Amino acid sequence: MHYLDYNEQKKHGTDEFPVEYYFVTEKHPRYNMPFHWHREVEMIRIISGYLTIYLDDEEITAGKGDILFINEGVVHGGIPDNCIYECVVLDSRILLTQLNICRKYIGLMFSHKISINSLFPKDNEQLQRTAFSLFDTLKNNEDVNSYTENEMIITGKIFEIFGTLFRDHIYQKTMDIRQSGTKKISLIKPVLEYIDQNYDQMISLQKLAKLSGMTPKYFCHYFYTVIHRTPIDYLNYYRIERACSLLYTSDLSVTEIGFQCGFNDSSYFIKTFKKYKGITPKQYLGKDGDT
Repeated sequence: MHYLDYNEQKKHGTDEFPVEYYFVTEKHPRYNMPFHWHREVEMIRIISGYLTIYLDDEEITAGKGDILFINEGVVHGGIPDNCIYECVVLDSRILLTQLNICRKYIGLMFSHKISINSLFPKDNEQLQRTAFSLFDTLKNNEDVNSYTENEMIITGKIFEIFGTLFRDHIYQKTMDIRQSGTKKISLIKPVLEYIDQNYDQMISLQKLAKLSGMTPKYFCHYFYTVIHRTPIDYLNYYRIERACSLLYTSDLSVTEIGFQCGFNDSSYFIKTFKKYKGITPKQYLGKDGDT
């Protein structure tokens, strides 16, 4: 399961009710959040610890009780610090455009004329109360089949959240500088997608630079300003994250997982794994078994 495929192609919820809830702890295979994007909007609630999240060219460190909003198409990734967090991913196009009264508001989002603020203000009691209630309701009905009995209640909370966002102007009008930033990010998206689809293969810096239409030197600088890692550092980081997922979900040996994640040398795989995780793959499995 690829990260970008997971977000770009996997249906969240059902066709009739496109809402999905995730509870994320250190044991979750996507605890560390590689950069990706999707057409749905996303809300994240921090339960404990801290989550540093990068949203296009914006960096936010969120703590307990904070709620983040990720607009559609925004490239985002996160680094948790002793963090437990929840995510709600929803296709507001389907949910909110079925009523004429909503279309003029939601249309502003999807035509990129406005951008919802990335951090919900804590002093807006109605927004905080409704968002917390949405997360709690979804958490208590994690099985998507059990959503059926609560679809109207959940949808009502989503309507109230968006209604409050628009009524209280918790958004910004899209400016030219934002458009420039969006264009900047769009040049990186093909590179992230290529890494996602080919991380198990040999990937050169020259190939990634060519995908972006830049020289290798300029591409390295450009990539770092967006992703906060060099291209090769991010590639290895991504491979190790995929390896962690396979360690959790497959019966493959450490050597086989290394090969499947683009490492042709088992010793180098273990060394690289320890660089990013601080422990070896076998210790990582033991850590999971002890929790």
